[in-house]
Amino acid sequence: MERVKVGEVFHYFGKIGVAAIRLTDGPLAVGDTIQVQGPSTNLTQTVEAMQIEHAGVARAERGQEVGVKLKDRARERDLVYKILPA
Repeated sequence: MERVKVGEVFHYFGKIGVAAIRLTDGPLAVGDTIQVQGPSTNLTQTVEAMQIEHAGVARAERGQEVGVKLKDRARERDLVYKILPA
């Protein structure tokens, strides 16, 4: 399983289960499989929806900040990786 870093979590909204992710290293699109990793986080899932400023988007580029709904808790400074297809 090959992966590439795309960004990091800079805020987590616990009540709605959404991670705010700053894309520091690469783009992210709906349908991509991501892995969120940190000292107490290890989560792999497919991006089902993404938002920028409360508007749905299909793709975001490096330098943008996006909200992604996660199935488990993430923490600030967790790293976000995109899993590359084999």
